[in-house]
Amino acid sequence: MTKSQYIFIAAFGSFALLAGAFLFQFLGYAPCKMCLWQRYPHAVAIVLGILALMLTRFQTQLALLGALAALTTGGIGVYHTGVERGLWEGPTSCTGGGALNLADPLSTDIAPIVMCDDVVWSLMGLSMASYNALISLVLLGLWIAAARR
Repeated sequence: MTKSQYIFIAAFGSFALLAGAFLFQFLGYAPCKMCLWQRYPHAVAIVLGILALMLTRFQTQLALLGALAALTTGGIGVYHTGVERGLWEGPTSCTGGGALNLADPLSTDIAPIVMCDDVVWSLMGLSMASYNALISLVLLGLWIAAARR
């Protein structure tokens, strides 16, 4: 496989994961704060992939940055999975019982906080965060393979 093919597959993988996240959101699965954190590196990887395919002279450098983006979202996914499984604490703003609106405690117009430690969807015992982590590690390998070509 060529460097450009590896880059295309890796960037498309991030696109597919991001599209899947938006599909789940459309279907009613609201994202938590850490879910949103995992989306940003995928968006960066997509842009890096497009740039690398257009600017072939800088493909190696852009592929290394793509690998860093995949490692970042994968790391956040591992952290999020640990929070979901109770292995460590997550951000206080989206774990436990949620935050009380002290500015207006009697307000009835409060948007529900999506808890980061709740698994709202799983398949074969793995949550969306877990799948993001695993697939992102595969994408990391593709970006590294592209950089080494």
